[in-house]
Amino acid sequence: MSTLGVVGTLRRRRGAGGWLAAPPMTAACGGPICVGPFKQETVMDHALERHAAVDTPHVRRVETMQPLVWLRHGYADLAQSGRSSLAYGLYITAFGVMLLALSWGATYLVPAFIGGFLLVAPFVAIGLYAMSAQIERHERIDMARAMFAWRPNTGSIALFGLMLTLSLILWERVAAIIFALSYGGTVPDLSAVVQNVLFSGEYWPLLLAFFGVGAAFAVMVFTLSVVSAPLLLDRPVDAVTATITSMRCCLVNPGAMAVWAALIAGLVLIGFATLMLGMIVIFPWLAHASWHAYRDLVE
Repeated sequence: MSTLGVVGTLRRRRGAGGWLAAPPMTAACGGPICVGPFKQETVMDHALERHAAVDTPHVRRVETMQPLVWLRHGYADLAQSGRSSLAYGLYITAFGVMLLALSWGATYLVPAFIGGFLLVAPFVAIGLYAMSAQIERHERIDMARAMFAWRPNTGSIALFGLMLTLSLILWERVAAIIFALSYGGTVPDLSAVVQNVLFSGEYWPLLLAFFGVGAAFAVMVFTLSVVSAPLLLDRPVDAVTATITSMRCCLVNPGAMAVWAALIAGLVLIGFATLMLGMIVIFPWLAHASWHAYRDLVE
């Protein structure tokens, strides 16, 4: 124990019967003065107690085929919001077409972009979640206000967006490495890659590696984000609480989450198969449905 600690806690005074322990020193507020490690421990204990007091959202159990109900409710929101949702989908589609055109020269980027779109979509759709919330509250749909609905929880939503962006960058690098190891030299154009990889039968290791690693990324991001963005928009929670809640949704409802992931992947593939035109409707539809998934899964 330091000299200061000895003086502060074991200070003695001379009495008639010898050396007696003096009362502890007090601060101006009347409480004991904590010095050295004693004060640090008190602060840490208080922080831990305050963290433990934060309530985490409760997760409900749902039926395995409940995602079909989410799609139905999402379509109803899409029909009610009309041009606002379609305009949002048009902006996202135009941005996607631009990125697809820019990546067309680098063959590996095209499938990486398709997978990356699924990774960042939960963050991009925040404005559509806000529109569904407006419909739920029987408010007039205001696209301009929905676009800035993230402001009350800016820090946590930004951190969540950064997490998805980093996952996209990591996936793009991994896809480049897989293509480089499979071809060894200059990668041919996209049409040649499609013909060689899909029909020649010579590149099945590439297919296994690409789709296997891509599926692992997709499952990881889906598990961490299935309700995270709507939760961050709806409540003042932090990004860690939101991702943990998403994980719990998947653990409590594995069947429903598997069906929901398959529906999302299938509809997105249809959107890309139509040269992104289908995404004008599919993207807002899935976003509105995701809001209803959050409302069903989280109390």
